[in-house]
Amino acid sequence: MQNVYLGIVLAPLFGALVAGLFGRKIGRAGAHWVTIIGVAVAFLLSLVVLRHHVFNGAEPYNGTVYTWMMIEGIRLEVGFLVDNLTAVMISTVTFVSLMVHIYTIGYMHDDDGYQRFFSYIALFTFSMLMLVMANNFLQLFFGWEGVGLVSYLLIGFWYKRESAIFANMKAFLVNRVGDFGFLLGIAAVLMAFNSLDYADVFAAAPLMTGVTVEVIPGLDWSLMTLICILLFIGAMGKSAQVPLHVWLPDSMEGPTPISALIHAATMVTAGIFMVARMSPLFELSETALSFVLVIGSITALFMGFLGIVQNDIKRVVAYSTLSQLGYMTVALGVSAYPVAIFHLMTHAFFKALLFLGAGSVIIAMHHEQDIRKMGGLWKYMPITWFTFLIGTLALVGTPGFSGFFSKDSILEAVHYSHIAGSGFAYFAVVLGVFVTSFYSFRLYFVVFHGKERMDHHTKEHLHETPAVVWGPLVLLAIPSVIIGAMTIEALLFGNGFGNSIFVAPEHNVLEHIKEEFHGPMNFALHGLTALPFFLVLAGFGAAFYLYMLRPELPERIRQRIAPVYAILDNKYYFDSFYQRFFAKGSRETGTLLWKYGDAGLIDGVLVNGTARLVGWFAAVARHLQTGYLYTYAFAMIVGLLILLTWFVAR
Repeated sequence: MQNVYLGIVLAPLFGALVAGLFGRKIGRAGAHWVTIIGVAVAFLLSLVVLRHHVFNGAEPYNGTVYTWMMIEGIRLEVGFLVDNLTAVMISTVTFVSLMVHIYTIGYMHDDDGYQRFFSYIALFTFSMLMLVMANNFLQLFFGWEGVGLVSYLLIGFWYKRESAIFANMKAFLVNRVGDFGFLLGIAAVLMAFNSLDYADVFAAAPLMTGVTVEVIPGLDWSLMTLICILLFIGAMGKSAQVPLHVWLPDSMEGPTPISALIHAATMVTAGIFMVARMSPLFELSETALSFVLVIGSITALFMGFLGIVQNDIKRVVAYSTLSQLGYMTVALGVSAYPVAIFHLMTHAFFKALLFLGAGSVIIAMHHEQDIRKMGGLWKYMPITWFTFLIGTLALVGTPGFSGFFSKDSILEAVHYSHIAGSGFAYFAVVLGVFVTSFYSFRLYFVVFHGKERMDHHTKEHLHETPAVVWGPLVLLAIPSVIIGAMTIEALLFGNGFGNSIFVAPEHNVLEHIKEEFHGPMNFALHGLTALPFFLVLAGFGAAFYLYMLRPELPERIRQRIAPVYAILDNKYYFDSFYQRFFAKGSRETGTLLWKYGDAGLIDGVLVNGTARLVGWFAAVARHLQTGYLYTYAFAMIVGLLILLTWFVAR
């Protein structure tokens, strides 16, 4: 099987290298074929791994592929850990990536950077697979930085746009903050365990539960709490948790296919996966779990509010991603790691569907993204309309759809948790159900129903997008409906994840849910009588009333609550705060250091000052060299007299 594991990561890498290095020679068709075939091979091999480990119950594979170096007994190597968790992740990543690759043929058809884009997205897939399949922290960090680098390249893909350059630099810098914490966490692991191998660290972790470190003089911290919080700071950057969330909405500046890839299957899910993989460490610190829980709760609720006021079709879906990532993080915080990965998987399908559906609308609207200039599109784009509806129903958690099974499992898990902060978390995620339903149906009604608000020229040319665009929508719509019901019992209450996730007995909230679980059908039927479903209906009803029956009301409400709207419209002023105190402050600090440090002290005193001193001394000494013999004789006599005087005086 080792060759299969190698094939999964190398096939997309091969496609990326060929399309990137030889794109001009192989042409546009060659670039998309080589990358699509590479990702398709990775997907098929992932299904082989899924069958081998999840369905046939094979033992996890943990092996070294290549040893880079050894430093005082510490092995730095490339290696794979392939277990049930890995199998689920790589199957999800490669399937969504394959759909995005196919969709890109239609979306980027007229773009000059066609070959470069395919190279980037294949490289993105490779980086994510290396991260997911890693068996050590070094390779994890390689994949972690790989997805960060490629996201920077893709967000700023249209590099002639100033907004795109600003967005990719913003993403890069914010992620550097999170990655600094992540790197410190890895350093702490190395310091404590003298190893970067998962198996060694996880085996030794229980022995470290009582160990403390003095981060601040006079204040002892639990070593495991410190390690987990530092690692989670990295996840806060990658998975866009408050307050390191500000980069994700701006990532919409990249082409729509990369928005789908970042938000559905790669990058933002890396942090969620990492915490689940590190469950043997996080289970040793309730403080760290509470920290994760509270951060996730704030993100789930307050980022959902922002989706209500957005008018860019992609940004509404982007804030939905932020909120759903908060739900996943909440599940991690209550030790429901299988539920977090379950929601990650279902979310990947319907969120990719929504983003690609938004892209289909953007193509038909001649790259118009303002939903206030749309309306009534269902008549012109029936396939996009129907698949987008499926994605919306899955997102809001309609009983029977995939999102329902995973989201309601999160609500139940939080309900049974006793970790500090679980009360606030339950309030946040339950209220978030209404918020999600409201902004999702607002988007759906404004775009596909109601009054047609597009200009006459756009309306004349409106039609369904080509099959290469709507085909992936249909293929993504299928799992958005059925994958939740098909997998909930195996992944949450069976042996779907095997021993790849560790949960302490006192934190095992899934045991309580399991007692009341009597199959997916009964779970869905029970959901029809539960509070979350009524909140979904309330959100649907509010959106229908405001945007279909009384479309003039939202503007009146906005004027009535202008201060609240201003806060939401300015995204809680996070951007302004960071711009003023961090970005501007850093520039001003740099200017002062350059003016007084570099130009003043180093150049002015040490470099140029030394040169001026030597020049002055040379100018003085030059006057002593007259070229006359009697001058030198006089100087010798004076010098001799001085020496004689000194010796006599002694």
